Amino acid sequence: MFSAAKAGVRLLRTCSSTSRGVPGTFRCYATEVQLPSNINDALARNSALFKTYKPVTPGLRHLRRPLNDHLWRGRPIKALTIPLRKKGGRNNQGRITIRHRGGGHKRRLRTVDFMRTDGGPHDVIRIEYDPGRTGHIALIRSRRAKANNGLRYSYIIAPESLRAGDVVQSFRCGIPAGTVPGFDGRLDASMNVTENEVSTRQKSTQSLTIGLLRAATVRTGNVLPLKLIPPGTPIHCISLFPERRMTLVRSAGTYAMVVTHEEDGKYSQIKLQSGEVRRVLQACCATIGKVSNPLHRYRSLGKAGRKRWLGRRPHVRGTAMNRCDHPHGGGRGKSKGNKHPRSIWGWLTKGKRTRRPGPKGPKGSNKMVIKERPRGKEKRQ
Repeated sequence: MFSAAKAGVRLLRTCSSTSRGVPGTFRCYATEVQLPSNINDALARNSALFKTYKPVTPGLRHLRRPLNDHLWRGRPIKALTIPLRKKGGRNNQGRITIRHRGGGHKRRLRTVDFMRTDGGPHDVIRIEYDPGRTGHIALIRSRRAKANNGLRYSYIIAPESLRAGDVVQSFRCGIPAGTVPGFDGRLDASMNVTENEVSTRQKSTQSLTIGLLRAATVRTGNVLPLKLIPPGTPIHCISLFPERRMTLVRSAGTYAMVVTHEEDGKYSQIKLQSGEVRRVLQACCATIGKVSNPLHRYRSLGKAGRKRWLGRRPHVRGTAMNRCDHPHGGGRGKSKGNKHPRSIWGWLTKGKRTRRPGPKGPKGSNKMVIKERPRGKEKRQ
């Protein structure tokens, strides 16, 4: 036994000793185990679209995150952020108006530019993660030294496939003259023409000018008035008034579609993500492309603690409450009292219309809605 142990020690020394005559080199009988630098690298299992983890804990078993290797891993520009003041879902009187809010990690809100009034080319510096929204944001820098009060930097909603090094422009305040040969920079004179005012040759020349103008300006990330966006183009960040900020279609993976431009030259028809078709003024602006991070809807948080990190408190079922707290509460066992599903305030929640916009609603409620979003059987088909 003693001789066998000595032989094993001698073998280990031989394997780890340097080669004779060549100092500094090691024999290849044994190699050191390289430990991973990060515990996430050791547990991660990368697939084509999502990042999953080995189920070493219950919280990692169902955790699934979209792969976004192009995101900036550093901090944002502090001058473009403001601290988030939490209110726990309460109004100025201290009453809870939004339930299940509270807690959460400290965050700073990114000031995203939804006006895009600064024209000229802007270079995309990087794509960043925004804790206050589902889509990603892009940091852009203007080529003018005095842009954005001398800061030159600003954040915008990042469209899908936009990367660092790209160039985006905003034509909200007008298109510079000379962008396309034959275009003088006036949109109204080029777009709104009638058959009685111009001849056939002039109409063909203007059509060619508009086609070249669209080819030069309709690019991902550019801001254009709706009159210059051809039908069938996906858009996002749509404004409802020409002088106001862009409010529609801003969440991750969403987009709207330009259906048609009306003959009167005043309105355009837009199909939203819900299926609703509405009229929008052609002077309103929109951004070309789809919103980034389309896989956000397929992520899985994995545990309740990550929901608390986002500022979401537990949601209690109505059947688990008392009779005085919810219409489904009370009774013996799991029963909602033979009632239709209702909210905590008694509103019907399945099939009952609580808001009636559009043509079927009250007179003058929303005249711009041409076709309502599909509901019920129409939606299932």
